[in-house]
Amino acid sequence: MLVWKKAMQLVTDVYSKSTSLPQHEQFGLTSQMRRSAISIPSNIAEGYGRNSTGDYTHFLQIALGSLFEIQTQIEIAFNLNYMCENNF
Repeated sequence: MLVWKKAMQLVTDVYSKSTSLPQHEQFGLTSQMRRSAISIPSNIAEGYGRNSTGDYTHFLQIALGSLFEIQTQIEIAFNLNYMCENNF
C-alpha cells in the first residue's frame, strides 16, 4: 500500500530529524513527535488487518488525526528554532 509506505518513510524521517532536538526535549516534544509518527502506519496496518471496511475507515481516521498531530509538533519545533528550515 502506497500510503503505508509513505507513512513508514515519515517515521524514519521523524526519527532521523528529531535527534537534533535539544536533550531537554527528549521526554517531551521528541517523544511526542515519534509516538505520533509511529501511530500513522500502525493504525493504517491495524485497520487493514481487520478485514472490515468500517474498521478500516475508522483506523484511517485515527491515522489522519496522528498526521495532524505530527504536523503541529513539527511546526512547534520549527517555531522554537529546534529544527532548521531544511529539516522542516
